[in-house]
Amino acid sequence: MKKQILISLIFVLGCFISNAQRVGSSPEYIKALTSEWKGERFADGRPKVSDAILERLKNISIEDVWGVLRNKGFQNQFEGDWTIVNPEAPMTGRAVTAQYMPLRPDLEKLVKDQGKEEGRSQKGGTNSWPIDMLTTGDVYVADSYGKIVDGTLIGDNLGNSIWAKSQRGVVFYGGVRDLEGISEIKGFNGWIKGSDPSYIQQMMLTSINAPIRVGRATVLPGDVVMAKKYGVIFIPAYLVEDLVLTSEVTVLRDQFGHQRLREKKYLAGQIDSDWTEDIKKDFLDWLAKYPGKLPMTKEELDNYLKERNY
Repeated sequence: MKKQILISLIFVLGCFISNAQRVGSSPEYIKALTSEWKGERFADGRPKVSDAILERLKNISIEDVWGVLRNKGFQNQFEGDWTIVNPEAPMTGRAVTAQYMPLRPDLEKLVKDQGKEEGRSQKGGTNSWPIDMLTTGDVYVADSYGKIVDGTLIGDNLGNSIWAKSQRGVVFYGGVRDLEGISEIKGFNGWIKGSDPSYIQQMMLTSINAPIRVGRATVLPGDVVMAKKYGVIFIPAYLVEDLVLTSEVTVLRDQFGHQRLREKKYLAGQIDSDWTEDIKKDFLDWLAKYPGKLPMTKEELDNYLKERNY
């Protein structure tokens, strides 16, 4: 019996050590990080938020998203002050994360050896490894500790590869090279901290799809990225559907309130405080006659309004 227990302990410890040494996080680890998500997942374990939700998210303001997250206790999900490849084009997608650190030869050797065991390309630099993993709808999010000179994670060649695989772009807490060439990649977008003509040196990749820090924000693999010219927000996948609907209803409430204030039907204090039953009924009548197409289905809206005291 003791021998069987010892063998079991050795096996468990071996699995733990093996997982700890991985460059790319195991699906089991990613599932543990994102355990609140109950929907479909990618093979790598990341939550698979629907394309429809990602598209709807583009129409919501940074302030509305930030407000919902803060109310739920997530106060460290925003980072601003970016250089943006195409400021007028918002980008949403699912995060693939990567961590870079200043070069340390012994650790770099371990990373490369482990990458070989994981079947990662041995040609070129390790900065191509996260790119090899991208699928449509992914955003490559990297923390390269703000390094710009000699810290350029991609140029136009890798930029083209990113676009071909993801149809999205990047969010780098660091730099890129050949920004002119990158800006010519049709559809590609990027939020970066700067650009420089130098190439990457004296830095190394240490992990893929593990938690990283991007300025003020903590980012997990599979987080939903919302990037606009006003900043970037990283949204826990399990919150995004409710967040989108809540934000869409907030926009509708604001439209209704502004219209009624212009019509002088209500006083500002009536709109800014808890609504009376008469105002609630007026809002529902206004929604029923809404010109154009609502951002959500009628069923989604009805279910939302049933559960909340708006």
